Amino acid sequence: MTETAAPVQTDADRADADRALKTKHRAMWASGDYPTLASDLIWQLGPRVVAAADVRPGDRVLDVAAGSGNAAIPAALRGAMVVASDLAPELFDVGRRLAAEAGAELEWREADAEALPFPDDAFDAVLSTVGVMFAPHHERAADELVRVSKPGARIALISWTPEGFIGQMFKTMKPYAPPLPEGAQPAPLWGDEQHVRDLLGDRVSDLTVTRETVVIDRFDSGEAFRDYFKHHYGPTISVYNRIADDPEQVHALDTALAELARSHGLEKPGDAIEWEYLLVTARVR
Repeated sequence: MTETAAPVQTDADRADADRALKTKHRAMWASGDYPTLASDLIWQLGPRVVAAADVRPGDRVLDVAAGSGNAAIPAALRGAMVVASDLAPELFDVGRRLAAEAGAELEWREADAEALPFPDDAFDAVLSTVGVMFAPHHERAADELVRVSKPGARIALISWTPEGFIGQMFKTMKPYAPPLPEGAQPAPLWGDEQHVRDLLGDRVSDLTVTRETVVIDRFDSGEAFRDYFKHHYGPTISVYNRIADDPEQVHALDTALAELARSHGLEKPGDAIEWEYLLVTARVR
């Protein structure tokens, strides 16, 4: 019996696959209600990353995968000239409203974190708050962060750690999710210190890494946490959509997510849980 050779993937094939993947990512983040989740749960991470980057009046600042602006808006309020970029511009309407309410002026641009539409050496500070970590090809995204930064520019990133609550949530959902496409890497790897050091390499100096937590006290049960994420968070919605026709899998994932929250200390009303993230700062050489 003669084996049939696997088809050779051309550059055009890879480009088509990448466009299809980005289309899926855009739709995923546009589903649910990420702006409400960001406001309800993690808005304080924006000012944290802005402070870590030491954003100053007159700085040219880029927020990568900005969502509805929880870092971009505080940066603009410091007097910086800010561009909020995201693959899913559907999130910008809420961001524009929040910026107007806060009295912040900034630019909103649709942009792929792996192919940013900005010239080299354009920004004094480049930020991302649990955003760039979801670009599937980590090296491409890291290359772009450095490319658009001026020599001496500050990079500041917040990413969920693999060991923390959100990293464990992705681990819990993994058996029910489709396999990663060829060349893609798991998002929580951006929360691994060595991985980030390898990505940025000797292109940066003064790299510092700290593990911090954000306290979440909104939910009064594991089931309340699970149901909130099922309705608000694109990655969770995407997984549930994939298994929607299999009640046994839906039940298993329902149980696993509620139990995850309980295992982290969410057992009764009034309980709070801590979500760990990695804060990385560096200066571009």
